[in-house]
Amino acid sequence: MKVAVLGDGGWGTANALVLSGYGHEVTVWGHTADYVDYVRGTRRNPRYLPGVALPEAIRWTSDRVEAVAGAEVVVFAPPSKFFGDVCSSFAGLIPRGVLAVSLTKGLCERTYSRMSELVRSILGLRRVVVLSGPTHAEELARGLPTTIVAASESHDDARAVQAIWNGQALRVYTSDDPLGVELGGAVKNVIAVAVGCSDGLGFGDNTRAAIITRGLAEMSRFACACGAKPQTMAGLSGVGDLIVTCTSRHSRNHTVGERLGRGERIADIVASMHMVAEGVWNAHAVRARARELGVEMPITDVVYRVCHEDMPVADAIAALMNRPPKDEA
Repeated sequence: MKVAVLGDGGWGTANALVLSGYGHEVTVWGHTADYVDYVRGTRRNPRYLPGVALPEAIRWTSDRVEAVAGAEVVVFAPPSKFFGDVCSSFAGLIPRGVLAVSLTKGLCERTYSRMSELVRSILGLRRVVVLSGPTHAEELARGLPTTIVAASESHDDARAVQAIWNGQALRVYTSDDPLGVELGGAVKNVIAVAVGCSDGLGFGDNTRAAIITRGLAEMSRFACACGAKPQTMAGLSGVGDLIVTCTSRHSRNHTVGERLGRGERIADIVASMHMVAEGVWNAHAVRARARELGVEMPITDVVYRVCHEDMPVADAIAALMNRPPKDEA
């Protein structure tokens, strides 16, 4: 098939590698022409996926028309912060019947919309599938065994994506709950920042396990209040993605939290990173939406305050530990 990947970051590049390896004709679009030219010429993407050689079969372009011309599948992989702008820049270029696949985990900062909703509302695309789960680009690109979920209200579209992506190193499951899959992917990044803060302060396994477990409770309350299915939070895109993002050395969100815990300023941390740590930006959207719904999310609240109101990390931990005692359920 002819596939366009919109976004030359690590996750977009890793998926391009997988699909090209299956024999699909893959074109990757990137926003910055100079950098795209560099990747095309060197067959390396050191800014977003260092140490991985890129085959000649993958095409690279910064031209939007060229990127999507004739594509049967369009893969959306920009950071959530820029997702809406990227969609708008492709308005009128993508036929409505194309199979669209969103790889991005997060919510729109302005509208709190999910990425699949932006694809539909901005571009008018009808066939939209969410692909999410415990996946780090650094591992998938090197062929390490990975599992993921293709979610859509349309069983046929989810099965179509499953058939395209499933392979020896990538096992794809299907789900009819894209809402839950997307919300799990958004909230887990926020919780990972909290775990990183704990590790940066030098706390131990007890604290890490507590934040992950109570973070899962927040994810579940939030997702269910939005209309998601409870069992989705017990799956790959819920607890699975939460575990890998909170514990992996590849996790940008954990890294941000760890540096915060060691006393660095959030502005300095963000300025030093090439890639986006989604949890920093999504703490605002998740917290705001939770307040609208009346959902209690204390970990998300303190991550927001640490990242956007300069709350000291030690004060954030104290605020969580000094909350009134309650029943776990």
